[in-house]
Amino acid sequence: MKNTSQVPDAYLVLQDGQVYKGKAIGKIGTTGGEICFNTGMTGYQEIYTDPSYFGQIIVNTTSHIGNYGTIDSEQESENPKINGLVVNAFSRDYSRKVAEDSLDDYLKHHQVVGISEIDTRKLVRHIRHQGAMNAIISSELTDLEEIKKKLSTVPDMDGLELASQVSTKEPYFTGDEQAPIKVAVLDLGVKKSILKNFAQRGCYLQVFPARTTYEEMEAWGPHGYFVSNGPGDPAPMDYAVTTVKKILEHDHPVFGICLGHQILALACGVSTYKMHHGHRGINHPVINLERGLCEVTSQNHGFGVDAAQIKAADHLIVTHKNLNDETVEGMRVLAKPAFSVQYHPEASPGPHDSRYLFDQFLGIIKNTQTETVKEQ
Repeated sequence: MKNTSQVPDAYLVLQDGQVYKGKAIGKIGTTGGEICFNTGMTGYQEIYTDPSYFGQIIVNTTSHIGNYGTIDSEQESENPKINGLVVNAFSRDYSRKVAEDSLDDYLKHHQVVGISEIDTRKLVRHIRHQGAMNAIISSELTDLEEIKKKLSTVPDMDGLELASQVSTKEPYFTGDEQAPIKVAVLDLGVKKSILKNFAQRGCYLQVFPARTTYEEMEAWGPHGYFVSNGPGDPAPMDYAVTTVKKILEHDHPVFGICLGHQILALACGVSTYKMHHGHRGINHPVINLERGLCEVTSQNHGFGVDAAQIKAADHLIVTHKNLNDETVEGMRVLAKPAFSVQYHPEASPGPHDSRYLFDQFLGIIKNTQTETVKEQ
């Protein structure tokens, strides 16, 4: 093991005044964001590179982080999207032979500030009780008052639009050009594994920037539309809501995941809200109300959709429910080829219980194509 006696101290300060002292990992510096925790036992690199975590400081509840290193093939985007990292025991060496780098060198290379040797059990219990809040990590400042002053400048996640910041700047294609199904992807922070799941099922994808209009996407002639996951508050994303409303007006097949689920809800007149501390992990139990079967799911969201409003609407139905707190995990638009889920069926990281949803969407597309041919 590398000698850590010379590793600089670091401080984690929460918005409610809680202070934790530990050891620096990654880049020496200062960073702020909303602090939240992920309960997944594996898949830390997939978590750090998920664009949905943009603007957040992540606490890993797993005791040992970094022990299997990093490898490029396990990235969900080109680089880490988290604002900062909090762990308990940090492994500066790794044992996996195929790994390309240590996690510490990886974090340094990508300029990620972190802190280790924190009692994450105590910290997570505090967040679960008090709720998600802003926090700051510093391994370069020692004056707590100065750190707290910087913390006061960190923007609140509630009301913060972030999707356009992580979205692709230019449209691009992925998958087999000769594939029989064309899917337009509205990129609000899409994960690579979602695109792979579509490509593996015979889809050719064009990925569009977050602020792309319906007319621009429709000009390509897609068979269906996918609205991706992403970071931030969905409420201020009028541009995406308008696009999805037009997709629905033209009766095109549409599938949304996570933020895409929330945008579909807003397009259908259902409001969203900030959750107390969100759902983040790979072990969240969900029941499919239409099948009567349970799924163990991968989740990452701090906002939800209003269950009462969906139940009161005559054009919507709740299809999936969280078994821990009964929040909405999926919905379907009646009389429209449109549905969405709050969780992550691509399961990267996570269980594969829910990958049938990609097949369900492609089945809707094929049925729509058949009906179109009959009408002609």
